[in-house]
Amino acid sequence: MFLVSRVLLKASLVTGMGDELGLIFKSGGQQQEPNSGPELVLSEDEKSDTEDKEEAELGVMEDQRSVILHLISQLKLGMDLTKVVLPTFILEKRSLLEMYADFMAHPDLLLAVTAGATPEERVICFVEYYLTAFHEGRKGALAKKPYNPIIGETFHCSWEVPRDRVKPKRTAPHSPPSQEHLIAEEPAESYKLRFVAEQVSHHPPISCFYCECKEKRLCINTHVWTKSKFMGMSVGVSMIGEGVLRLLEHGEEYVFTLPSAYARSILTIPWVELGGKVSINCAKTGYSATVIFHTKPFYGGKVHRVTAEVKHNPTNTIVCKVHGEWNGTLEFTYNNGETKVVDTTTLPVCPKKIRPLEKQGPMESRNLWREVTRYLRLGDIDAATEQKRRLEDKQRMEERKRENLRTPWQPKYFIQEGDGWVYFNPLWKAH
Repeated sequence: MFLVSRVLLKASLVTGMGDELGLIFKSGGQQQEPNSGPELVLSEDEKSDTEDKEEAELGVMEDQRSVILHLISQLKLGMDLTKVVLPTFILEKRSLLEMYADFMAHPDLLLAVTAGATPEERVICFVEYYLTAFHEGRKGALAKKPYNPIIGETFHCSWEVPRDRVKPKRTAPHSPPSQEHLIAEEPAESYKLRFVAEQVSHHPPISCFYCECKEKRLCINTHVWTKSKFMGMSVGVSMIGEGVLRLLEHGEEYVFTLPSAYARSILTIPWVELGGKVSINCAKTGYSATVIFHTKPFYGGKVHRVTAEVKHNPTNTIVCKVHGEWNGTLEFTYNNGETKVVDTTTLPVCPKKIRPLEKQGPMESRNLWREVTRYLRLGDIDAATEQKRRLEDKQRMEERKRENLRTPWQPKYFIQEGDGWVYFNPLWKAH
């Protein structure tokens, strides 16, 4: 996959687990075998993330442009870029697995979905969360490419979400208090949302992520892989796979897909836009949503436009329409004539919590790529390239060894079920 921005690579969500499932390496950062099975991650080891995600807005430098021109001269339109080795200077300084966690930048909006009083309100709340989930990954206009995850690589984090920020958006004042609200005096002031991501396959490059909140009985399980193609002065990245949001209190499942991403103007100042039609469906309630991310026309037109419709299929009724920009202002119009405006740029961001490097295992993203990241920050591209090569050579060597022994890779946290992958101890099976 090519110049894909972190914007997309967040989406698809996430991890699950209480501390007893808190999948990871034990707190001492012991040198575990890469696929030795799930291990405990201690909440007390996690600290608020202080990693600087800002990217320089310099565009492509003259000497770098010649490298890209040489690369482009060897490509053909529509060519699959999965196996093309790209120059290190375009790297994002973090793994794709970590980028998926950006999709949870507004966890209060996700947890509020289960607080909706009716199926209609819950599906609209989920669409609101979905549409506001893409902007936080963009800390600037510059499009860069994340590290391709190594098979067996994992990423873990969590969020503490203040209880008073989780509330239904429309009918709350008229809804009877739930049992949960009746016991809101309990000591815990926050909900805990846990996330785990893992690279479960190298060819195709499949990433999985799962997240859950036990108190709200909500979880999301997603598997996705990227397929990139060369489009002249652009690169297109398709996100293949799907996610499922489960609201156990209501017995509802929302199946959703993800948009494509496009890196434009790759010889000057690369920028990213989203494109394509995605769907959200709940079979139990009969509600669905169609979301269209509009790419900019060649002449005129706005960038980053998105429109959506929420429909009750049994009655063929449109219950909500949305238009605006996924990284700007969104306007929701309900079938009763009410409207609501959401400005994604002013939404409060909940920082994730992550364990420091010294407590991470050898296959956790930041620890695994720490030397590549360090040299990129120092501006030493040659040293960063050499560190990246070592990691990839090691992956290829281990893959050949497994092929010779006819031993398939066994992921730590996800199990293949049909065409998809499911977290090994999901909330819906744990209770």
